[in-house]
Amino acid sequence: MPTQSIIFRMSDSFIPKKPVIVTYPRVTDSHAEADLIVAFLKAKGFDAPCGSLYDEELRTRLKNKEFDVLIAVGGDGTMLRAGHLCAPSGVPILGINFGRLGFLIQVERGEWREMLDRLFKGEAWLEHRMMLYVQHIRAGETLGNWHALNEAAVSRGANVKSIHLTASVDGRLLTSYVCDGLIASTATGSTAYALAAGGPILPPDLRNILLVPIAPHLSVDRAVVLSEGSSVSILVRSENTVISVDGQAPMPLAEDDRVDIKAAEYTAQFVRFGDPGYFYRNLNEHMNTPQI
Repeated sequence: MPTQSIIFRMSDSFIPKKPVIVTYPRVTDSHAEADLIVAFLKAKGFDAPCGSLYDEELRTRLKNKEFDVLIAVGGDGTMLRAGHLCAPSGVPILGINFGRLGFLIQVERGEWREMLDRLFKGEAWLEHRMMLYVQHIRAGETLGNWHALNEAAVSRGANVKSIHLTASVDGRLLTSYVCDGLIASTATGSTAYALAAGGPILPPDLRNILLVPIAPHLSVDRAVVLSEGSSVSILVRSENTVISVDGQAPMPLAEDDRVDIKAAEYTAQFVRFGDPGYFYRNLNEHMNTPQI
């Protein structure tokens, strides 16, 4: 009788027909490898275009759903940017690790030939990861909105001084913080900034928002995992406050501004191989924990 992991894999099997390859300009050694991938795919009958993640023509074609898989050659930052690009169009991403960590990536640089063979044999499945929808509101007016794969962080600006924040969940007061900031993270982001701030690691398939305070002072100093479907509002009670979404350049916030955060209407999709336990094996390796 097949195991549960095999049932999961086969029921979500995925065989693309129109691949595209992108690299991140700062990962210089990824470009030559991408050329090898192009030649490999051409030998299999695929005329796959290749370019920078910021190539406007490729980005437009992706948004128009001309491709059904994006092969990203780079690191976690490349995957993060690819997620922002591909999620609205529902294009899955296969990452090949040319970075330092690779929490988001399953395929290492020496494995891609084997894994691409498996991909086109139907031995891959799609993992859906929740994203956040973030709104910046002032006096009832929306000043900005973003989508996040990792997190939205409301934190202090240039002054080395704690800020005051109030967090409400589903319209009900949760708590107030005196802190350096508050992170609202996805399960994906639980291995990023939220982990560095002392938060727990969540399995990637969870659709919960994780709240992690940064350097809280005489405040709640524990992370809070919200119920699936819950939203959070962060009210700014002091000056010298900014918001940064997925590590992008911070935007200033004013006193009495509000940041509303909820699950986005679409997910980021990643191509995976084998059973869903890959996440824990990957985590074990990157956290330098001895194998058992």
